[in-house]
Amino acid sequence: MVSFPKFIQIETSVVCNSNCIFCPHKEMERGPDYMEERVWKKIIDESRGKGIIYRPFMINEPFVDLRIPEVIRYIRQDPTAKVEFNSNGNFHPKFDVAAALEAGIDWIRFSIDGYTEETFKKSGRGGNFKKIVSNVIGFIEERNRRNSKCHVEVRMIDLDITRNEEQDFISFWSRYADEATITQLYDWPWSGQTTCFHAPCPKIKSEMFFMSDGRAVLCCWDAFGRGVVGDINNQTVEEIWLGNPNQEYRKLLDKGERDKIHLCSRCDAFKGYDFSKWTGY
Repeated sequence: MVSFPKFIQIETSVVCNSNCIFCPHKEMERGPDYMEERVWKKIIDESRGKGIIYRPFMINEPFVDLRIPEVIRYIRQDPTAKVEFNSNGNFHPKFDVAAALEAGIDWIRFSIDGYTEETFKKSGRGGNFKKIVSNVIGFIEERNRRNSKCHVEVRMIDLDITRNEEQDFISFWSRYADEATITQLYDWPWSGQTTCFHAPCPKIKSEMFFMSDGRAVLCCWDAFGRGVVGDINNQTVEEIWLGNPNQEYRKLLDKGERDKIHLCSRCDAFKGYDFSKWTGY
């Protein structure tokens, strides 16, 4: 394990305006809806100067949190830091795209499951399809006007309902974005799996995750706090990263013993990953 994480994910909010068929968000009952300012600032303050890639989102839509430009600006006080986002493109009506870009986004991935409005509605993401497309194109145009170096990817999940639109999707979005891609759907832990996939987890090496209440969890796919490893309210980032139970969990995962960890015991992520050169496995 590296001495400090390379990626830190901060769930500034648990609010989401989509209803994706594959996401457990609709079943979540935890809070608070918005992470307190003192909490996200503490996480950032305790990880400055280490070349961290921050992801100010987790199981939510980040651009419904109107504080995001402020969060980005606070992160970018550290010249070694970078900022990434995933978004469904369904921004809060008052979200300030220009301010977010001006603050300094390095990479953003927009997920739009459908080339046509009909298919998009079937995907269950929710929201006004035409408005979302307009939002994403508007974001890219604002990026271009500002000569921002923000890398924009637009992607669609490979589903039965989207498969016949994939080429049209790629052709359309390649005109606007830096990348237009088709991605595979993954299964969230505890979303129907009944057997254990015995394998290590690449996430254990360099990633750290904070829920909106300040608790740190083992994985960004931990929707229900099954793998809590610490709490930023009474620990430091470094104490959580290097302390127990984080160390013990990581030792087990390094050996592929997912079955010994409650959260991971029903996770089949990275089924296609080549673990042949994984040390310790």
